[in-house]
Amino acid sequence: MPGRPSASRRTVLRGAAVVPVAGLGVAACSSGADGGAVPPTPTAPVELGAESEVPKGGAKLYRDHNVVVSHAEDGSLKAYSTICTHAGCPINKLAGTTLTCPCHGSEFDARTGKVLHAPATEPLHELSVEARDGKIVAGPPA
Repeated sequence: MPGRPSASRRTVLRGAAVVPVAGLGVAACSSGADGGAVPPTPTAPVELGAESEVPKGGAKLYRDHNVVVSHAEDGSLKAYSTICTHAGCPINKLAGTTLTCPCHGSEFDARTGKVLHAPATEPLHELSVEARDGKIVAGPPA
């Protein structure tokens, strides 16, 4: 086109390199609450699995539902959303009873939902949970 300078090869390559990197940050930290594919918490009761899958004194991460369930020594269950309260990233790592967010390294206690390591400052959102006929059922906050 006359009158318009053409982009240099360097400009085109620089632009192509930046676009994929910029998109990665958005995809990695999408909370779902803003229109992403990951719902932050179950919107209706969801059967997660057998109660026996969660050891007493331990916890189990249900990645497909963004839920962690802990089983206290007294037999009681607790459930929390595994969407990080810092940037909305789905937490995908559970070691013992410590959840670690892949985006910025926040850590949470799976038994209490409390923050163990910043940058998150707010605890995980508690969900309702119960055992029905030996199956764990979690749902929206009580």
